[in-house]
Amino acid sequence: MRINLLLGVSLFLVVAGCGMLPGSATAEDEPIPPPVAHPADGYAPGATEGTLGVAVFAGGCFWCVESDFEDVEGVVSVLSGYTGGVRAQPTYREVSGKKTEHIEAVRILFQPDVVSYEALVERFWRTIDPFQTDGQFCDLGKPYYSALFVAGDEQRGVAEATRAKVAKRFDRSVATQIIPAAIFWPAEDYHQDFYRKNSGHYKKYRKGCGRDRRLKQLWGNEAGGQ
Repeated sequence: MRINLLLGVSLFLVVAGCGMLPGSATAEDEPIPPPVAHPADGYAPGATEGTLGVAVFAGGCFWCVESDFEDVEGVVSVLSGYTGGVRAQPTYREVSGKKTEHIEAVRILFQPDVVSYEALVERFWRTIDPFQTDGQFCDLGKPYYSALFVAGDEQRGVAEATRAKVAKRFDRSVATQIIPAAIFWPAEDYHQDFYRKNSGHYKKYRKGCGRDRRLKQLWGNEAGGQ
């Protein structure tokens, strides 16, 4: 009975992925930090915040996208959240239940004099499957679509030019959408830095989802992610 129970728990961790509910995993590597204050009305769309640049990417499970960008030189912060939907202050249960039209995404603040928006976009392509139409890897449905949320003509131009390069390289139509930036709603605190706070569970999920295996197939040694 104990062996069957452990197998069941392991299978849940692999299958649930970004669907894991709060309380189903305990912090293993570091204490959970106190809640962070965010604007009650979310973050307004824009290409800059003070002297920093802003990039908003959606690449499936935001745990993974967050981990793929936090180690990039020049990136100041990566915040998991929801954008592109119709309801204010959406919750994870609502978004994952496909009730709000939101997509899981990350909001990246970066130093433009260290890393450019274009460099971040080029990395983004190498951390997703740009041809998958029904989500990303094992996470399916609109909440997990891949997209570039662009603020202004400059970001749109970069997004469209790099998407065209990807399509030409693989001689395939790219499914990743380019969408005008919208209000960005931060996800619940237990989702932030999940890959560090619950590294064992995160690694099981990421491997079970086949994310890195697929990235290697597509991009070879250029594949990003961790």
